[in-house]
Amino acid sequence: MDYPHRPVLVNQVVKALVTTPDGFYVDGTVGSGGHSEAIGKELGAEGRLLCLDRDSEAIRISRERLSFLGEQVTVIKGNYAAMDDTIRNLGLEKVQGIFLDLGMSAYQLEHSGRGFSFSRDEPLDMRMDTQSATTAQQLINSSSPRELEKILREYGEEKRAKRIAKAIAEKRPISSSLQLADLIQAVVPKSRSRGKHPATRTFQALRIAVNKELEHLRVFLDRVPSLLVRGGRLVVLSYHSLEDRMVKQTMADWERGCQCPPNLPECRCGKTPLFKRLHKRGIKPDRREIEENPRARSAILRFAERI
Repeated sequence: MDYPHRPVLVNQVVKALVTTPDGFYVDGTVGSGGHSEAIGKELGAEGRLLCLDRDSEAIRISRERLSFLGEQVTVIKGNYAAMDDTIRNLGLEKVQGIFLDLGMSAYQLEHSGRGFSFSRDEPLDMRMDTQSATTAQQLINSSSPRELEKILREYGEEKRAKRIAKAIAEKRPISSSLQLADLIQAVVPKSRSRGKHPATRTFQALRIAVNKELEHLRVFLDRVPSLLVRGGRLVVLSYHSLEDRMVKQTMADWERGCQCPPNLPECRCGKTPLFKRLHKRGIKPDRREIEENPRARSAILRFAERI
């Protein structure tokens, strides 16, 4: 099978994650399996890999792609926010490394038929897990203009959120991705979007809202320190500022120790460093990778080691 997704920063991810070939590793967002394939090739005879995804089609593709690993890989439909339960159900307490790729796969954009892309005329669904309750169509057709504006502003950092929300409310019902994209392009001319399609931020915001992406990331970051062995690594690929800011700030907080006022003679908060950041500025794709894979242009890789 010609797998449609080209993994971003794949060599850097594997180098950051796999500290011992015989460890137990988790890919919490396996997608079409590109990163997991590379991770699996680095495993020793005793190494294990657990792969999770909310998307049933991603699970099907990854099971096929990773079949060369045999019993060394377990691929399960599930949310990375509940990774702690999944790990413990496998009889483990902690693992050697955890990887998250928070981006969309090429398959989801181009072949899922769920309206993730503003360049295709598809039902406006946007659910990663098609068993989830609310679609993007239901969200935009039932939300008030003020609620829509808040979604676009908070999750898409859209400066024209009020104008777009008003236009959506006036043109409802809206049922397809192309219908929504055309409506936004009429409100925000492409010439004012600095090279990006004017619907980019709106589609991002709706996808995040429908899939509760930031809420799940927040839950995961709260739980992950208890899931890694000492010396284990958390490796995260982000593609927009909201996710990256959350990951960056959390890792910085993990790295800090006592936060008592400086005038106290001794520490009373009891806070000790949990992680050490290994590349504080993060790693971005080089020009060559971006030319070969334009979707990599906004990616940033951050990783930290449990201490």
